[in-house]
Amino acid sequence: MSKKIMVTVMAFIAVLGLSSMVYAGESASAAGLWAVAFMAIACAFAIGIAAAGTGIAMGYAINGAMQGVSRNPEAGGRIFTMLILGLALIESLCIYALL
Repeated sequence: MSKKIMVTVMAFIAVLGLSSMVYAGESASAAGLWAVAFMAIACAFAIGIAAAGTGIAMGYAINGAMQGVSRNPEAGGRIFTMLILGLALIESLCIYALL
C-alpha cells in the first residue's frame, strides 16, 4: 500500500481508539470534555465510512443487475427481486452504523 493510504488508515484507527477515553475520564473535567469531542469525531468517521462502503456496494449490485438483465431479459423479474432484497440488506448495514 502507498504511504498516503497507510497514514490515512492509521489516523482513522487513532481517532477511533481515542473514543474509549470517554469511559476513563470524569464528565466534569476538561479531559472528559475532550474525550466526548473525540468520541463525536470517531462516530462521524464511522458513519462516513459505513455510508461510503454501502454506497459502493449498492453501485456494484446495481451494475451487476443491469448487466444481468441486459444479457438475459427474461430473467429480469427474478433479478429485480434479488436486487431489491440485496439492496435492503446492504442499506441495513449503514443503519446499524448510525445506531
